[in-house]
Amino acid sequence: MIARLWHGVTQADKADEYGEYLERTGIPDYKATRGNRGVYLMRRLEGNQAHFLILTLWESNEAIKEFAGEEIDKARYYPEDAGFLLELEPFVKHYEVLSD
Repeated sequence: MIARLWHGVTQADKADEYGEYLERTGIPDYKATRGNRGVYLMRRLEGNQAHFLILTLWESNEAIKEFAGEEIDKARYYPEDAGFLLELEPFVKHYEVLSD
């Protein structure tokens, strides 16, 4: 299994709105992709910023490609993300899951 970790930062006063946006857009898309084994949305408030992490679990790199495209290390964004995020981080991180 492979874990895919994405990180994004928004203003703290937009944190609730952005979390709801993710629940309507990316989270359902992750879950609907064949080979997805789980999705976890996390948030940490830090001063005037809110850090979001999305951890997804995948059966294989091929399953990740179905969601992210051929360049699986590139982050996938929706058009409205640019209005929320302070920066569009270009890459995600992948980890091999060794135990559960």
